Amino acid sequence: MNRTPLARRVQIINCLVEGNSIRSTERMTDTHRDTIMRLLVEVGSGCAKLMDEEMRDLPCRRIQVDEIWAYVGKKQAHLQPGDNRARLGDMWTFVALDPDTKLIPTYRVGKRTRDNAVAFMGDLSARLANRVQLSSDALSTYVDAVERAFGADVDYGQEVKFYEAEPIGPGRYSPPKVSSRDRTVIVGDPDQAHISTSLVERQNLTMRMSMRRFTRLTNAFSKKVENLHAAVALHFAHYNFVRLHRSLNVTPAMQAGVSKHLWSLGELVERTSV
Repeated sequence: MNRTPLARRVQIINCLVEGNSIRSTERMTDTHRDTIMRLLVEVGSGCAKLMDEEMRDLPCRRIQVDEIWAYVGKKQAHLQPGDNRARLGDMWTFVALDPDTKLIPTYRVGKRTRDNAVAFMGDLSARLANRVQLSSDALSTYVDAVERAFGADVDYGQEVKFYEAEPIGPGRYSPPKVSSRDRTVIVGDPDQAHISTSLVERQNLTMRMSMRRFTRLTNAFSKKVENLHAAVALHFAHYNFVRLHRSLNVTPAMQAGVSKHLWSLGELVERTSV
């Protein structure tokens, strides 16, 4: 059976984690797009397993959570009666971030539903070694999800940001400016100065810059939900173990004590390839 050499696989994965599309990666590496997609799914599936195994008994003290939008196949408004709505349309990635170590302990890709919010919070709770302060936006399903996952063993607050009106005309795609913030204690005794979602929202920008399928107003969106799952898993494994965080000068995994060394991209590809 033919096998793409490791150096070529690393080159392909490097293109993908730096935000290149499948077709631009095809041109740069002289590798057929079908081979690239198979490698993405293979390595991405391995990254999901790696994250599940390594992100255990985490000593995090604070956690911020948020969701980021993407879509598969077509946007939700364009779905037809015969379309599989579980696999097409709007998809959300629930993301948890430790603002101290910048570690991503867990994530979940799926519809923005109560069941996914509950599963996401339950998974997060199972990975933490101690009581944390948790911050989220005001997504209605979070209160029930946090109660089911943590009970009373959490200090939980919500931050709601209010934005100025979106500009019309030139500059309309610039980020709107925050006009005010409302911080609310939901359960426990969180430090109100640290009720914030700012850093996890900044992670949304990192995701959009690092995964071409998250870039708005392009045709690089995911055509299959499996491809989106693989790309997100690859992104977070690379972010946690390989990519030096500029403010830390180490990787988030090293800062959190999950890893004792800086992983190379080759090591990640070897560890996650079948």
